[in-house]
Amino acid sequence: MKESSASSSSPHRRTQTLPLPLHPFGRCRYRGKETNGATQTGTTLPLPLHSFGRRRYRRQEVKLPRPTRVKNKTPAPIQITAEQILREAPERQKVEICPPKQKITDASELADYRLRKRKEFEDLIRRVRWNINVWIKYAQWEESQKDFNRARSVWVRALEVDYRNHTLWLKYAEVEMKNKFINHACNVWNHTLCFLEV
Repeated sequence: MKESSASSSSPHRRTQTLPLPLHPFGRCRYRGKETNGATQTGTTLPLPLHSFGRRRYRRQEVKLPRPTRVKNKTPAPIQITAEQILREAPERQKVEICPPKQKITDASELADYRLRKRKEFEDLIRRVRWNINVWIKYAQWEESQKDFNRARSVWVRALEVDYRNHTLWLKYAEVEMKNKFINHACNVWNHTLCFLEV
């Protein structure tokens, strides 16, 4: 009885420490020296696993601005309702800023513009070759420039990448029909029937 009361009253009470689980890899840094799960004396070095997943954040104080004091607390003579604010909101919104349209004044500027756009499309195709939408945009842009031979070349290259894609065949045929190249459109439809085996 005396031993238990003496041990409970003493400031340095002995407690039993349980062994902590070892790190799964068994490697750690112990007082600046790298060890393989053992100290220099040959005993194993327990590494607590619970401390690995814990992140320690510094407490950051957020300084909020002081609230401004309202001097005049009397109600305004004209009151605005929430419905009125919602009605006026679209009118007060700023118009979306569109990039300025480039004005081309001579043939050299047009050639530079076309070269730059073609380089952009070719770089994009080099990066994402299997994306069919890029091919379609490129071919439609060539069509918008009225350069139909280049547009056909782009369509054929796209079909070499994925000839089983029916969307490519349809859009290619639509472009030929829209621009009234009937023979080319017939050829496209014939190739479509051959390759897709409908």
